[in-house]
Amino acid sequence: MCGLVGFVGGDWASGAGGAEALLRRMAGCIAHRGPDGTGAWADPDHRVGFGHNRLAIIDLSPAGDQPMQSASGRYVIAYNGEVYNHEQLRHRLHEEGRSVNWRGHSDTETLLAGIEAWGIRATLERAIGMFAFALWDRQTKQLTLARDRLGEKPLFYGWQGTGEERAFLFGSELKAIAAHPAFQPEIDREALTLYMRHAYVPAPYSIYRGIRKLPAGALLTLGSAAQDPAIEHYWSGAEVANKGSLAPRLGGTQDYVDQLDHLLSDAVRQQMISDVPLGAFLSGGVDSSTIVSLMQAQSSRPVRTFSIGFHEEAYNEAQHAKAVARHLGTDHIELYVTAHEAMSVVPQLPRVYDEPFADSSQIPTMLVSKLAKEHVTVALSGDAGDELFAGYNRYKMTAAFWRKMSRIPRPLRSGLARGMGSLSPATWDKIASVMAPVLPDSLKMRVPGDKIIKAAGVLPSRSPDELYRTLVSTWQDPGSLVVGGSEPAGASAGLSDLTGLGDIERMMAADMLTYLPDDILVKVDRAAMSVSLETRVPFLDHRVVEFAWSMPMDLKLQGGQSKWALRQLLYRYVPKELIERPKMGFGVPIDSWLRGPLKGWAEDLLDEGRLRREGYFRPEPIRRSWAAHQSGRANFQHQLWAVLMFQSWLEEAPHQSSAGASFSAYRSGETGELRSHAIARASRA
Repeated sequence: MCGLVGFVGGDWASGAGGAEALLRRMAGCIAHRGPDGTGAWADPDHRVGFGHNRLAIIDLSPAGDQPMQSASGRYVIAYNGEVYNHEQLRHRLHEEGRSVNWRGHSDTETLLAGIEAWGIRATLERAIGMFAFALWDRQTKQLTLARDRLGEKPLFYGWQGTGEERAFLFGSELKAIAAHPAFQPEIDREALTLYMRHAYVPAPYSIYRGIRKLPAGALLTLGSAAQDPAIEHYWSGAEVANKGSLAPRLGGTQDYVDQLDHLLSDAVRQQMISDVPLGAFLSGGVDSSTIVSLMQAQSSRPVRTFSIGFHEEAYNEAQHAKAVARHLGTDHIELYVTAHEAMSVVPQLPRVYDEPFADSSQIPTMLVSKLAKEHVTVALSGDAGDELFAGYNRYKMTAAFWRKMSRIPRPLRSGLARGMGSLSPATWDKIASVMAPVLPDSLKMRVPGDKIIKAAGVLPSRSPDELYRTLVSTWQDPGSLVVGGSEPAGASAGLSDLTGLGDIERMMAADMLTYLPDDILVKVDRAAMSVSLETRVPFLDHRVVEFAWSMPMDLKLQGGQSKWALRQLLYRYVPKELIERPKMGFGVPIDSWLRGPLKGWAEDLLDEGRLRREGYFRPEPIRRSWAAHQSGRANFQHQLWAVLMFQSWLEEAPHQSSAGASFSAYRSGETGELRSHAIARASRA
């Protein structure tokens, strides 16, 4: 796991110390991604250079240092990630008579040897792993950027500057790109509009105009003539979903569970290979418990597991994680944090996430990453189980809701929505608590009032797709909120390719293609890498993904129970009674914080005069939501958190004046430190 940066073109004649010094300065902005070594390589004749920070995981010797040249000298690579089957690839090269005089045992060297033997695309199709890399071909004078199939590792790119200073920039994080003198920090209002709908900036957009995210499973090539880059996909999640939905049923239920056990166990085995200490996040839920069970089953000593606990019962899963850990015999470490300790993370978020990002579970994710880093350098996680095995309650609820509501004329539904919205979430919570003793478990939920109010907002939907889009949107009409903003045409490109899927399958596929890489994986990558911790996601082994999509839907949802086949696998290792309970999110009580200890901080960022001066948001809907939230008439925590995360990011991002001056403050964190002190004082009040 590492961080990379680079550029093609630009003014190579200016700047202190030349191109390599600039590359090292850019790489220094993301030193947290690789504190074990920094390297730079430049080719002045073709005006191309790579910078690299190394987090040494496999082959800790200098033989694994980067940027690295291939054995023949044709290729140079800066690489972030892990190819888990690289030993098998080395064996295959040997069998084909393409033996290499290996300098070490790093997967980087294996990747380069494969590219020399088979070519770039063929090597990626053989590779099992997570990665992003930049590759320079000295023979063809061509730059290639690549990203793994599901988008675990980030990669930004784009042309910046004009005239002789125009340069093609790329890197693992925006802050490294922003350190280049050609960078022009202009906020993209279309991307901002998308952010206000999703609470993240979806690929291929970034918050900055002219800078893009390379899509998952994609290859970008840029020739020496400096034309616009060409992008092609070597793997498509949409194609996998479509093909899987047409797969014939093969064998009985037990056959599918056996095959899932085999594939996932192999994925876990490969991802446990490490030359540094390794552990796993454990929440006690189905997904993380499955991964830890398979780890412990293949380990000769207790696996280290980590969980964060909260004193607020509604947000605490630590006791469930502890029970699973005790049963499996792991070396379990838990940390209970106070509200003050959790809120102390808030000032760090703009610097860690680098662009506006408003999934509030980023806070506990940062806390558990910090805890794990005190003991290990690599941690496996259970992410992606929900998207692959229909784990989110919203899937079945949306499908069932649509079947029933579509029978009701739309005008009548609109009237019903107005009636449901007339009661506050708190009132609905009281009604639900009174009804709880007679409700079946399938209808019980945490914070029912919020969900009922959200249901009122989706009643007027015209289709299941529109219903789901509305349900998962943060702001329903973000174009009316952002000054000069609109959602770009084709922003949901790829989702229209999901032909022949059922309603629930379409929701799952949409989440796999968007929410998973742009929210879940971003959240974990930035949080973990901020403390130099590598995370691995066994569910995203592409063999597991492809098999999951070939499974019949009734093995994912059966008898109203989600992730049915995955649960049957887990019960081979963990008793059912330790797992079966209502699903909890990995969250924090943002709603009450905004009415209490964070109120002053938020009020400052949401000040009407400030919003007007900055010119990004129309203040009226924000102020109305703020007032309603403060009164308790509604819970607008998610909408307000999205605005607050943008406002907080805006204070520190390199765009307010000159890029150089503001970026200096951005890196130093002075603004964040002042903000941190203010939040700390407020949280103690």
